[in-house]
Amino acid sequence: MGIVNVTPDSFSHDGHVNPDLAIAQGLRMVGEGASLIDVGGESTRPGSDELPVAEEMRRVVPVVEALVSEGVIVSLDTSKPEVAETALDLGVEVINDVTACAADGMAQLVAEAECGVVLMHMKGSPQTMQKGPHYNDVVAEVESFLLLRAASVVATGVEPSRITIDPGIGFGKTAEHNLELLASVPRLASHGFPLMLGTSRKRFLDNLLRDDAPVDRDEATAMTTSTGFVDGARVFRVHNVEASHRALAVAAAIVADQQWDEWLPDSNRGDSRG
Repeated sequence: MGIVNVTPDSFSHDGHVNPDLAIAQGLRMVGEGASLIDVGGESTRPGSDELPVAEEMRRVVPVVEALVSEGVIVSLDTSKPEVAETALDLGVEVINDVTACAADGMAQLVAEAECGVVLMHMKGSPQTMQKGPHYNDVVAEVESFLLLRAASVVATGVEPSRITIDPGIGFGKTAEHNLELLASVPRLASHGFPLMLGTSRKRFLDNLLRDDAPVDRDEATAMTTSTGFVDGARVFRVHNVEASHRALAVAAAIVADQQWDEWLPDSNRGDSRG
């Protein structure tokens, strides 16, 4: 899942205010191996403020329209039912909701649209989530939340096969919490729902490596992608598609039920160099 931020304030410093640049980035990511492009118009970095519906719509609609018209599978990163409904009408196939369909009407909208949905765990809100997050057992609490939210949206009419769960790395977690969750991927991936990891360029990697800029964390991101795949995760939300895609090719070669060339762009298939 390639990340396309249509925002001026992305923590990763890769956001676009020019929709043409965002569209070009999405198309480039598809060429690098992304299966779908996740378009977001509202930053959810720690301390960020909520964006008005009209402004979020203004940012994402041109990008969604253009990518869908090019045959790209698009997911929309939003927690607002009004924005989600418009995007679904334009051809978006997945709603990626950091609040796990908490807003009134979001689960019903997903059920009626028969689209995919990503349910993510977040402790608090972007404004408060990194203010001393505490858990008695982070893995058990995140796991319980995700299973309860999945059961809730299923009760609303969403088909279980359309649900992906995301532990929300970096969303109301310390570096230690994030590492505990990554070490528990086999457990989190054991419940019948595809598990998504969103580790890309997150600050906990900086805490480990002391890199100055988010872009310097792409190698570490690719490491979490490959180890996450071996442990059972199956969706990876990343800024640098090429780096993580190449890491997945190696990881998939290690896992017996996958063929490595399924994870490489067509131009790289059949390359037998050591």
